[in-house]
Amino acid sequence: MIRGLDVVLQYDNEMTQVVAYHHPIQDLRIGSQITVGPGQVAVFVRDGKALDQFGPGRHTITTANIPLLTGLLSNIVFGGQTPFQASVFYLSTREFPQLRWGTSQPIALQTPGTGLGWLLIGAHGTFGTRLDDPVTFLNQFVGFIGPGQAYTIEQLRERMVHIITQSLTDMLTETAPGSMQKAQAMMNELQAGVQAKVQDDFAAMGFMLTFLRIGGLSPLETSADKLRQMGLLDIGTYSQLQQADAIRAAGEKGVDNLVGIGAVLGGSGLARAGGIPVVPGAPQNPAQAQQAPAAAEVPDVMTPAQAAAYMQLTEADVIAAIEAGQLKAKKIGTQYRIAKKAIDDFLAS
Repeated sequence: MIRGLDVVLQYDNEMTQVVAYHHPIQDLRIGSQITVGPGQVAVFVRDGKALDQFGPGRHTITTANIPLLTGLLSNIVFGGQTPFQASVFYLSTREFPQLRWGTSQPIALQTPGTGLGWLLIGAHGTFGTRLDDPVTFLNQFVGFIGPGQAYTIEQLRERMVHIITQSLTDMLTETAPGSMQKAQAMMNELQAGVQAKVQDDFAAMGFMLTFLRIGGLSPLETSADKLRQMGLLDIGTYSQLQQADAIRAAGEKGVDNLVGIGAVLGGSGLARAGGIPVVPGAPQNPAQAQQAPAAAEVPDVMTPAQAAAYMQLTEADVIAAIEAGQLKAKKIGTQYRIAKKAIDDFLAS
């Protein structure tokens, strides 16, 4: 059995990647020794609550230098080598520099009057941080660090990166640069704004952000489907873009394909020649075109599936438009029925 005066706690680690280490020895006595290295602080924890702290140096435990723990254990008479139990955590006070961050999800940058009106972008860079309040950190994370275990900065980095990327998204929304070029020209302003925004969230974990650098902003593939999935395009705008894509594709392939999309464009207000929608760049003289089969007859009343095929949408999009009140439909039992005229009116709106 270890005698009280033989108990010496220390953690021989420079803690360049370790934020906190839970020392396995918990049976202590008045007179036990605790050694704290450079760039470290040791904190006593009892019942999940951070209490007394020791800075770098060699310390002998007395009731005078653990007043918070002594008060908590006031029912124990301290004297001589009175035993008591407490956890000792070693924490790093060093800066963790050059940590990488990057967006895992695209950021939507509004670009009025350009393309689809939105541009999806990614961002990356580096940041530095250090532990500023060991007690705040331990009171949140003590339950995740068992005796003999270390908690590393990498385990916290994902949480910090999420805070940074969310703050950058908010900054781009607030400043509304309107284009990628203007956003890149505002890099210094964005960096300063994000660093100011995240400090409270970092402080809530016991940390402070020492610096932030945005390494770059890069455009990502932006499509109507992706914007629709992100809730940035309403069903009406999405339908119009789908129509425009169908017209453009058919115009590139010739009249045979235009006949095939005639039903899709019915009621859309497009000019027609010989029953065929007129598309710039496509042959408009029936004599120049090959003989094409007649388009399939479109029913006057459709199911959501038929309406989806008619509008070149998904059935889920059709039902969403109905439930949003944008597309008129009749509900019979649990089924919807939609008049062709209601669909044509919706497409023309």
